[in-house]
Amino acid sequence: MMQTSTSSMPLPKRLIGFFAVTIALTAAVAVLGIILGMVGSFVSNGGSGVTWTFLSEFPRNNNTEGGIWPALAGTTLLVLLMTILGVPVGTATAIYLTEFAKQDSWFARSVRFAVNTLAGVPSIVFGLFGVGFFIQFMGNGIDGWLGTSSFGDGSLLWSAATLSVLTLPVVIVAVEEALRAVPRDLREASLALGATRWQTIVKVVVPNAVTGILTGSILAVGRGAGEVAAILFVGVTYSSESIPSAVTEKFMHLGYHLFVLSTQSPDVDLTLPLQYATTLVLLGLTFLLNLTAILIRSRLRKR
Repeated sequence: MMQTSTSSMPLPKRLIGFFAVTIALTAAVAVLGIILGMVGSFVSNGGSGVTWTFLSEFPRNNNTEGGIWPALAGTTLLVLLMTILGVPVGTATAIYLTEFAKQDSWFARSVRFAVNTLAGVPSIVFGLFGVGFFIQFMGNGIDGWLGTSSFGDGSLLWSAATLSVLTLPVVIVAVEEALRAVPRDLREASLALGATRWQTIVKVVVPNAVTGILTGSILAVGRGAGEVAAILFVGVTYSSESIPSAVTEKFMHLGYHLFVLSTQSPDVDLTLPLQYATTLVLLGLTFLLNLTAILIRSRLRKR
């Protein structure tokens, strides 16, 4: 009998498992190290610049001095309005695809194809879509109907609407996964007790999937808070001496303000401390919004 050579024998399963764990652990440590390194760099270079004066003052001298209060307020308002506009639409779409639509129907396949396509579209394309659809079509149409001139220009409202479209795929996918995770037995038990399909969805399915809906909201907040290209032409402004008092006004944004400081400032080196401090505030704001949503989700999960 011919003996099989040692080189042609497969590696032991234990050794393969060791290599797999080592590679995965190395990747995780590398990612954690990169994140900690970035945050550490921002903290060391911009931590001293994050003061109450910096957070509460308006920018001065062509954005080379002063604070970021209008940008901070504008970013917060934008994210909140984007969440209000986008999450209900994404949740309703996911409910329809999961609970009502036939999985093999052409319409459901078309919607899922559109959602997957939207997820890969560059954000600048969403910005141009916002200009063409929200400002020129909807805004000018509303102005013509009402006889005003408030909606046919870039504003906080159209920027939030643009970001809500950009984050729709994130919300829809997250909510769909949460709805599918609800056991089928709960639906069948509700229907067996005489509840209608709609009552089952409202009283049984959605409450059990609310943590997943909040997860979609958290991901949408994280995506939308730092997005700049999508709102570049839809309402963000270079500088402002006030915070928006209506959704039809232009606004400042932390991400765009950082872009201005690093590329459009008369003296980029002079504004370098402001750039680091603004970046640190943007990260902190995103973390705070995500933490708030996570705490709400945890409380609802305990209930």
